Amino acid sequence: MSRELFPVLSSEGPAADRAEKMMVYGRFVGAWAGRVVRHLPDGKTVEDSCEIHFGWVLEGRAVQDVWIVPARGNRSGGVRPGEYNLYGTTLRVFDPKNDVWHITWINPITPTHCRMTGRQIGDEIVQEYITDEGMRCQWVFTDIAPDSFHWIGRGTIDGGKTWKVQTEFFVRRTA
Repeated sequence: MSRELFPVLSSEGPAADRAEKMMVYGRFVGAWAGRVVRHLPDGKTVEDSCEIHFGWVLEGRAVQDVWIVPARGNRSGGVRPGEYNLYGTTLRVFDPKNDVWHITWINPITPTHCRMTGRQIGDEIVQEYITDEGMRCQWVFTDIAPDSFHWIGRGTIDGGKTWKVQTEFFVRRTA
């Protein structure tokens, strides 16, 4: 990728015409590190390292991030079968007319592509989409503090009566 792209893509902060609403995700701008826990179908869990980087983009009208598992310092190079391997990006764009976030996640390793909507609901941020198989999925930012957050990926096939947690991230802001 050309180095000329970065100054054109990145922004110093949120766009003035929507600055307050941009802080739903803007509060995460910066670098984060921690651990990810995958909940396997057999009830076992697998843990790994992770890092996440958030930044302002597109004249401050969007927040983009990169989620990396395992963290770069622990990556073995190639993709091993069965290994949880993320090196993907999310683009989050606020729609002031409808008071909703339009979100696209892309992980070219697996490859995965999800389009979802997101909203602040109480103290949490809930992103939601329906898979091609009909599962309703939510990605939830919870326990949000200035220096930490908990992220939960979960799904339901019974209209939200029961949820199965698939993945959790426990992260702290890095210097």
